[in-house]
Amino acid sequence: MTLFLDGPRVPPARGGKPDTLVILLHGYGSNGADLISLAPFWAKALPGAAFVSPNAIEPTPQAPGGYQWFPISNLDPHLMEQGARQAAQSVDRFIDRELEKYGLDNSRLALVGFSQGTMMALYVGLRRERPLAGILGFSGTVVGARRLKNDLRSKPPVMLIHGDRDPVIPITAMFDSAEALAGAGHGALWHVSYGVPHSIGPDGLELGGQFLVNCLKTKQIVANG
Repeated sequence: MTLFLDGPRVPPARGGKPDTLVILLHGYGSNGADLISLAPFWAKALPGAAFVSPNAIEPTPQAPGGYQWFPISNLDPHLMEQGARQAAQSVDRFIDRELEKYGLDNSRLALVGFSQGTMMALYVGLRRERPLAGILGFSGTVVGARRLKNDLRSKPPVMLIHGDRDPVIPITAMFDSAEALAGAGHGALWHVSYGVPHSIGPDGLELGGQFLVNCLKTKQIVANG
């Protein structure tokens, strides 16, 4: 079942029509209003970018105002893969609709995820026929790793950032994800945020912003002639 997604938006800092798009996918039990708060930190370096952070496909039980991409009772890899596969249809449709709305193609889009949102960003972004500009994942992991080599359709730049004090998704998940990408014939940049729990530290915010600029800036130069 494909559901209609939407959420908070931040228009380009310079005004006018965007030449790039950043879609932010929030974590389990959170919402788009939470992750869109990253936009002001990166907007100055990406003045032509529009930011949008859709709420996930269903409310989270016992979390008022929170949403989930799929239920998580535990970190069972088979259940997570099944959940991500089902939610991917709605995320793909949202991406297509947003790109069409602004007259942009996949090469002008970066996906940013946190936790469960990182799972979705990696699952969707690596399976799109045309490569995105980049995928930035905080505190998450690759789901569906055993199928990734067969499912991989494109190889956008990937950066993974994870706190070494994360009690929710251990730091080892980042290394496992990098290994899974390498095993599928791709790869990833990665960074350990020391002393950071299940959140985004100042170093991750800065490095993530640099990654987005590197992925999207050349596209902006081309677009501006």
